[in-house]
Amino acid sequence: MPDGTGAEIEVSLLTGFSAVAPQDWDSCACPEAAAGRPVDPFTTHRFLLALERSGSVGPGTGWDPRPLVARAEGRVVAVAPLFVKSHSQGEYIFDHGWADALERAGGRYYPKLQIAVPFTPATGRRFLTAPGWETAGRAALVEGAVQVAAQARLSSVHVTFCTEAEATAGEAMGLLHRVTQQYHWENRGYADFGDFLAALSSRKRKTIRKEREVAQGFGGTIRRLTGGDIRPEHWDAFWRFYQDTGSRKWGRPYLTRAFFDELHETMRDDVLLVLAERGGRPVAGALN
Repeated sequence: MPDGTGAEIEVSLLTGFSAVAPQDWDSCACPEAAAGRPVDPFTTHRFLLALERSGSVGPGTGWDPRPLVARAEGRVVAVAPLFVKSHSQGEYIFDHGWADALERAGGRYYPKLQIAVPFTPATGRRFLTAPGWETAGRAALVEGAVQVAAQARLSSVHVTFCTEAEATAGEAMGLLHRVTQQYHWENRGYADFGDFLAALSSRKRKTIRKEREVAQGFGGTIRRLTGGDIRPEHWDAFWRFYQDTGSRKWGRPYLTRAFFDELHETMRDDVLLVLAERGGRPVAGALN
C-alpha cells in the first residue's frame, strides 16, 4: 500500500537490537541491498548489534539501546536506532550548554532520548523505512519517540546526523531544527595533488610538503587488508593504536576490544583495515 495510506501502524519500544530479527531491521535500514547496491553500514543490524554484544553500548555506558519498531499489515515497516542517554558523550554534537542551562534553571536534562548511530558523526538516514512507507513510517517513529519521552518524563528527543529530508520532515512534525557545523574536504575539480596545493597559501603548501616528506621517509610498508586477509593479530594491533589515540587529550576510546571481534565475525568483508608496518611490525593503522 503506497506510503502506508490507511494502514494502522503500531510502534513498539524494544529492549535491544537483539530483540528484532536482522531481516526485519535491514528490510528498512538497507532495502537497496536486495538490488546489490551499496548500503550505509552504520545503520545495519549487524553493526548496531556488534555495539550491543560487545558492551560498547548497554549497561554502564550511558547508552541504553531501546530501538523503535513500527509494524503494519503484519510486517515491520519502519525502525529507528533509539537510545536512552545519561550523558552527551560519544555523540559529536555538543549540547552541554543546554544541559547546564536546564540544570541551573531547576530542570533535569538527563536522561534524554537520542536517535543516532553511537560514536559515528556520519550523516545518514535515522528514520529507517521500508519502500513505500517513507512518510507514514517516519511520522509513526517520531510520534512514538515523543510519546516515550513524555511517558518516561524525559527532557527531550534528539535526532543527530540525519538527512536534510528528515530534518525538514521533523520540523513539519514539530521538532526544532538545530544547525551546527562540520569540516569537510571537497574536491573542487583538482586534476592532481599538485593542483590542490596550488590553491593554498604558500605557508600551507610548505607545511603540507614537509609533512609528506616525513611520510615518504617512513621506510616501512603500507598494507590494505579486507575480508579473509584480516586476522585476529591485526585487530590486536589496531586495538593498541585505537587505545593510544583515544586516550590522549580530552579523548575517550568508546569501543571495546570485543567490538572488533564482532566486526571481524560479521562485517569483515565491509572493512578496509590499513596498517603501516616497519620491520614487519605494525606501527599505525586506520579503519575504513
